Amino acid sequence: MNGDVGQAVSPEEAAQDEAVQDGSVQDQAVQHEAVQQDDLPDGALLGLDEVGAAPARGRGRGKNPLDKAETNGVPISETLPVARVVLDLQPAHLDQAYDYLVPATMAEEAQPGVRVKARFGRQDVAGYVVARQETSDHDGRLVPLRKVVSGEQVLTPQVLELCRAVADRYAGTLADVLRLALPPRHARVEKEPAPEPPVPDVATTPPQSSAWAPYRGGEAYLRRIQAGEAPRAVWSALSGVGTDTGADRSTDTGTEASPASGSDPGTGRAGRGTPHWAAAVAQAVRACTAGGRGVLMVVPDARDVARVSTALEGAGLGAGDVVRLLADDGPAPRYRAFLRALRGTARVVVGTRAAMFAPVADLGLVVLWGDGEETLAEPHAPYPHAREVLALRAEREGAAFLLGSPGRTVQAQALLASGWARELAASRDVVRSRAPRVRALTSVELARDGAAAAARLPSAAWKAARDALEHGPVLVQVPRSGYLPVVACSRCRVAARCEHCHGPLGLPHADGAPQCTWCGRLAGGWHCAECGWTGLRSVRVGSARTAEELGRAFTGVPVRLSSASAPGGVLDAVPATPALVVATPGAEPVAETGYATALLLDAAVMTGGTGLAAGTEALHRWLAAASLVRPGPQGQVLLVGDGAPGPTQALVRWDPAGFAARELDERAELHLPPAVRIAAVTGDRTAVDAVVARVGLREDPGTGSGVLGPVEVDPDATGRGPAGRGPGAPSGRGSGAGAAVQALDLPVRTVLRVPLGQGAELARRLKASLAVRSARREGGTVRVQLDPKEIL
Repeated sequence: MNGDVGQAVSPEEAAQDEAVQDGSVQDQAVQHEAVQQDDLPDGALLGLDEVGAAPARGRGRGKNPLDKAETNGVPISETLPVARVVLDLQPAHLDQAYDYLVPATMAEEAQPGVRVKARFGRQDVAGYVVARQETSDHDGRLVPLRKVVSGEQVLTPQVLELCRAVADRYAGTLADVLRLALPPRHARVEKEPAPEPPVPDVATTPPQSSAWAPYRGGEAYLRRIQAGEAPRAVWSALSGVGTDTGADRSTDTGTEASPASGSDPGTGRAGRGTPHWAAAVAQAVRACTAGGRGVLMVVPDARDVARVSTALEGAGLGAGDVVRLLADDGPAPRYRAFLRALRGTARVVVGTRAAMFAPVADLGLVVLWGDGEETLAEPHAPYPHAREVLALRAEREGAAFLLGSPGRTVQAQALLASGWARELAASRDVVRSRAPRVRALTSVELARDGAAAAARLPSAAWKAARDALEHGPVLVQVPRSGYLPVVACSRCRVAARCEHCHGPLGLPHADGAPQCTWCGRLAGGWHCAECGWTGLRSVRVGSARTAEELGRAFTGVPVRLSSASAPGGVLDAVPATPALVVATPGAEPVAETGYATALLLDAAVMTGGTGLAAGTEALHRWLAAASLVRPGPQGQVLLVGDGAPGPTQALVRWDPAGFAARELDERAELHLPPAVRIAAVTGDRTAVDAVVARVGLREDPGTGSGVLGPVEVDPDATGRGPAGRGPGAPSGRGSGAGAAVQALDLPVRTVLRVPLGQGAELARRLKASLAVRSARREGGTVRVQLDPKEIL
């Protein structure tokens, strides 16, 4: 377990702790836990042989498992009578496999990979059989399995090995990773007749690769995939929607695309409304399946899944070849899709983050699109990122790896710098011909407009949008959703705060009362704590207010709003007719033939964050929106505001690779990730100090190795992460109105930093320290996260 470990113990954990003191089969756990803790000095670190994942090896190795057994008259299987089982146990010190006897009635069903129930102390615990063997190396008593839940072998050896690798990399437990990897069982779906597996389609002629012709080495990459090789690439995708991306049509605006929506089957062309990246991925997938191997593709959200599915259909892959695996589909559809992949009735799996552990038979290609999106980072312990999981999987299963994005993260650039992957990119001439014209409307650029330059929508942007509406839709990207998400006192300009939780106040709509954006309480009688004034002014303008203002500025033009908080939700696509489309980052719908113009508002807000990835994230979101615009000179992108110079110039040049390379060089000089490996330990001060002290990390200024902190983190801070009210916030730290939080009661964060070569050792020591903490039942709250998005 890598989540919060508090002093209060749940009934399940209490029962599990009682189990290790029981005199039954669970004395295997005693060998695992029964270390002479009282003889250890404070700060001593138990090794993994004492508290870790491997069971103790005693003098009972190879003994007959029936010599000491509590069968209660239950007949035991004569062949392979011992089942090694991984149980769903929470305490970190119980993270190991346990041996059980296999009753004769379960001998046929209790195969590796099936779900079982086993007695652990006073309760039946769910688990998975991972091996069958003749003998046991356990020196205590064994008891029989209680039940085989299902004969379906849901845990394949490849997925089990991957889960163990992920647990080791992130200092987590195998049970936590298995909880992420395997969906809950749905008995009715299991009983449904399985469809016939697809006939392997080994092509005698190369599949279409026109989308890869503009890229240096693109067609060769596809040939290697079809030949059964495992090339690894980081791909900088070109922009474009609904265009034929062959080398001879690199400046096509999309007007000659297939008249039908979607892709043109069998031609390799991206149809109207299909982004170029989706068509290119479909051709890579087709090349892999033509070689007789399976494909796993992970994308940020369900809209991207739909776009890829449409493109795959256009590439010649039918519905029987492709399965969609999304957690949001519900238990039954998700488990049905999982079983199709498990049984090999679908060669291609496309899904969101939940699909990264999907069991794909004969995996030949792993694809990840948009690794800069937050949805690809798992919010549950041990907090793995899809990029790292899929890279591990490709390496272990000998599959090709393709990481694509409209921008480029520093982590992707690190894969190139290390030589682990190669770059797939077009030449600068092709990039310039395919990209829209980009112009940055900074305060210097607008100085000639005088006082009008301070307007949120300058005259130059208004004129560009007016002219573009004659040729098609116009995209307006707004960083924040809602109406007025942040307001302040109109007299003294002090930010308006909630009297209950001190969260920022906002206006949900024009006639509404101020409302806290944290706790949701209304503040109808608000008055400024500094000057007593009751008037409010806007500090940040949201997407709803922007749509309202644009509707007044462009009379007679339809205005469509796309955001999670909008009445119509997030739009998937819009027609090619003139309209203003206001969207928040990540919610931009695809226009049928591309947008005529895109306005990227509030550039200073996008780059104003204090995080390490603020610049690359802003550039990623800008490029994602700009990629939906038609190529120049017809299409253009206007960046409005004084954003940070680095990402602004990278957008104007359309050079995310150069910006990521500079960022990586700067981080390497400062010993910042991903040039180093870090771990963040957050929680109560005494608990954090105890966990960190057992790691025993030494300071080394030359390599950057050492301990940073502890520093206090504000439990009422906004945003995600350990300091915020998002998934990273330690539990049990709510404060009431007027509650005074003493400095010693504030949670703290300590950062451990080591060179990349010592990252595995850091994870091993942290995992052992957490196991000691769990075994000793130390108080307080602790959260450990390796490779966190932010240090502070």
